[in-house]
Amino acid sequence: MIKQVETIFQNQDFVIISKPAGLSFHSDGLHTYLRSILSCEIYGVHRLDKVTSGLLIFAKSSDVASALSKKFESREMKKVYIALSDKRPSKKQGMIKGDMEKTRDGCYKLTRNLKNPALTRFISESANEQGIRLFRLFPETGKTHQLRVAMKSLGSPIIGDDRYGGSESDRTYLHAYELSFNLNDEDFNFQVLPVGSLWPSSL
Repeated sequence: MIKQVETIFQNQDFVIISKPAGLSFHSDGLHTYLRSILSCEIYGVHRLDKVTSGLLIFAKSSDVASALSKKFESREMKKVYIALSDKRPSKKQGMIKGDMEKTRDGCYKLTRNLKNPALTRFISESANEQGIRLFRLFPETGKTHQLRVAMKSLGSPIIGDDRYGGSESDRTYLHAYELSFNLNDEDFNFQVLPVGSLWPSSL
């Protein structure tokens, strides 16, 4: 699985990789592998769930890691995820918001409280004639399982996400598709297409 990691971009400050679904951010040797091929220290800036594929940033210094982390915290980092569901949503676009609480089984649920809410904007469209819908998700916060819980709250759990009620499939169809940010007065934009049999041919 490590060999499937693709380097999308790197410069003196950071490296962007495409993480495959099924690779753990913490426990599958990803950091060790990247250090070995880059021959330098790396610093994680954000993370993706094991089941989620897509773009990940690693900084090459603690100063850059701090700067990029602040961009995530201040919502200066534009993030776009895509997901598939075979269940019709309660609404086709809008904002999903609410506090997230951990349940006894280790999952999370969305509540109506707004003390420290998870915020996700989304739009959806038909992906094919078989009833699958494509969701574009724009998270404004970065909480554990936020997008998976948001999709479940719409009545449209992600295909393959058995933890949150998704239909059985070859993978969980959630993908970190795009990242955009400014660093040192330079604009960066990265996109990476997902892998999986159900993704539509055009995104």
